[in-house]
Amino acid sequence: MATRSTGVRLSLDLDDSGAVPYFLWDAPMTVGELRSRLRSADEPERVRLLGKILREARDPDVWHFTTPSEVVALWPQLERYLGRRRAFWQFLLERWREPPGDQRIQ
Repeated sequence: MATRSTGVRLSLDLDDSGAVPYFLWDAPMTVGELRSRLRSADEPERVRLLGKILREARDPDVWHFTTPSEVVALWPQLERYLGRRRAFWQFLLERWREPPGDQRIQ
């Protein structure tokens, strides 16, 4: 499924390396280009890109490009890029850190 925005065809297909992900509407690059930049960019640029992914992509789609352990490791650098989504990601990180056990509300 894709949509049009400012002459760029945006896509929800994150497995298509030639597709432009829907969350890169303001700075279009293909999935393949994004993956390449995440591998080769210096740390500040890599963190900026990951921050953009966490801020703009739907949360299940984030895991196409990173891992929970990477998000935890980079959290101090990432959180400045998250805007309104910062509280959401902070909540998830705190829940992941909780030991497994009874999660029922008392």
